[in-house]
Amino acid sequence: MAATDELGVQFQESMTMADDMLPLPAFAEHYVPRERGRLYVRDFAGAGPAFVVLHGFPDNLHIYDPVIPHLVGAGRRVVALDFLGFGASDKPADSLYSFEQQVCELEAVADALALDRIIPVGHDAGVAAAVNFGLRHPARTERVVMINGFHGDAPGLRVPEIITLFSERRLSSLSGHFLRSPQQFAWLLEFQRAELAAGLSEAQKARYYDFLGTIIDENFRQMPSAAPAFARLAFQFADEVAANTARLVTLRRSDVPFQLIWGRFDPYLHVSVAEYYRAQVKNGTLRMIDAGHWPQVDEPEQVARAMLDEP
Repeated sequence: MAATDELGVQFQESMTMADDMLPLPAFAEHYVPRERGRLYVRDFAGAGPAFVVLHGFPDNLHIYDPVIPHLVGAGRRVVALDFLGFGASDKPADSLYSFEQQVCELEAVADALALDRIIPVGHDAGVAAAVNFGLRHPARTERVVMINGFHGDAPGLRVPEIITLFSERRLSSLSGHFLRSPQQFAWLLEFQRAELAAGLSEAQKARYYDFLGTIIDENFRQMPSAAPAFARLAFQFADEVAANTARLVTLRRSDVPFQLIWGRFDPYLHVSVAEYYRAQVKNGTLRMIDAGHWPQVDEPEQVARAMLDEP
């Protein structure tokens, strides 16, 4: 269905959902222009400061599909977006695809939808944009929600192997080779998928492979692919962690509330990482959930309940 930059069009999601997932409510579709390309945005009507949900890599806005019906059902407004290079957003070949660019994209969406005060919700690499928006715009930030993601360095922080490969400058020729070979890149994804599934219940594994696996695979199979944006951001991973570690004093002084919702079975961003991040802020809460790296997919009702609880 066609839509313009200025006007949203109401329609229902038609993609395949897991059998136990609630259907998505109606949403308005927007395209927000940037210097290079357009951002794809979904706006689910509701009251209160909007939850603006931010994905990491290598996925897209669909990772929040299981939790959105619970939030909207409680009367809350939710805005979901694909960062440039991912999902339904444009994938300009000349884009630099940086973490700073993603903060600017969040700012652009908040401005385009006239959102005076928001709750940025970050998962995985999306946590960096959520936290840095809150530090940059405290008056526009109701609170920041962090879900199994990273900002600055933390004791025990373990980086997924596929990110390590693409972030290691000395291995750029090797990672580039994998990127040019769809079969070999798929092998890397399959390895990482199995590692991230460790600790999940059988029911969680079924949804993980059937729902989440499809989202990630389609992100790379579509043409143009999300692979260039993924590779570029992974390449900058260590630099982004270092830059955010340098902001630690600003983070500690911030009056913005931080709400951490964490899957305790995440083999990479595990409990000690969440506890360290919580200890660095003046006003922070931590809710642990029996889930993996994507708790909003594994246990969407529990995540929604935690998000709706005022810290």
